[in-house]
Amino acid sequence: MAIPVLFKNKLSLPVICAPMFLVSSPTLVISACKNGIVGSFPTFNTRTQDLLDSWLTQISSELTEYAAANPNKPVAPFAVNLVVHHSNTRLTSDRAVVKKHQVPFVITSQGNPTEVVEEVHQWGGLVFHDVICADHAKKAIQAGVDGIIIVSAGAGGHAGEINPFALVREIREFWDGPLALAGAINDGMSVRAAEILGADFSYMGTRFIATEEAEVEADYKSMLVNSQISDLIYTDTFTGVKCNFLKPSIARAGVDLASFTAKTHVDLDLGESNAWKDFWSAGHGVAGIKHVLPMAQLVEQLKDEYRSAAVHPAFQSNYD
Repeated sequence: MAIPVLFKNKLSLPVICAPMFLVSSPTLVISACKNGIVGSFPTFNTRTQDLLDSWLTQISSELTEYAAANPNKPVAPFAVNLVVHHSNTRLTSDRAVVKKHQVPFVITSQGNPTEVVEEVHQWGGLVFHDVICADHAKKAIQAGVDGIIIVSAGAGGHAGEINPFALVREIREFWDGPLALAGAINDGMSVRAAEILGADFSYMGTRFIATEEAEVEADYKSMLVNSQISDLIYTDTFTGVKCNFLKPSIARAGVDLASFTAKTHVDLDLGESNAWKDFWSAGHGVAGIKHVLPMAQLVEQLKDEYRSAAVHPAFQSNYD
């Protein structure tokens, strides 16, 4: 396990609550961290840098106070997600706010993280980078990142197309540092399986949308509870990058995909995006969501499942 010092004795599970556009909020982040899993949010969720500054102040102060009042509980660090794609017109301004607060953990995605890595390392922070293939991982490592996040087939949002079994093992051939895995991880058994495969962290998003703390429409949560994998569509129609969306949400918005004009270029400047407001995302793990739970109850459930999986006996051959 390649666990950085930042996380030592601060986690109840090796889980990161992934940053989700229009879903992750201070309430969700703080609740996750108080329950011993890393909470995170994308800077796009704040419409202005003043609001980003306010969110970071709120999250930092509440977690500091909670940790001081609960010295015997694991309180996880939080993370901020920066989209480093050249189409992100607010990246420079967002970086300035992140620097002001010296955020301890930064997640970069969709581009070259070199400048962010150099800046965050100045205050001792960590940078993990999203990748969907081994070539992207090699470029991120050359940029100096501290960790790799594999976004494999089955993940919600912008998802890759490579099987996690294959991709984790391929990247582990040249990377022995921190590694997180995303893609249909929905329960404690999957968290343990990811570790056995070679990942240090599980990167979970969809499951945390179906929590009481997630500030999304009740219909979104109900749709997650009632959906199966067959209710998903994997398309690049809306952003130019392939994503998993819930087909019922597209129908609900009155959109006929067959007649929809797809983007002809990648556009990840999500500040004014309508796609994510009307069309809701989910990963393949949606099939395992049966209830909307409070964060604390969900984390306890994950812990119970994880412990059960950890003591599951290995196969024993009669011929050994």
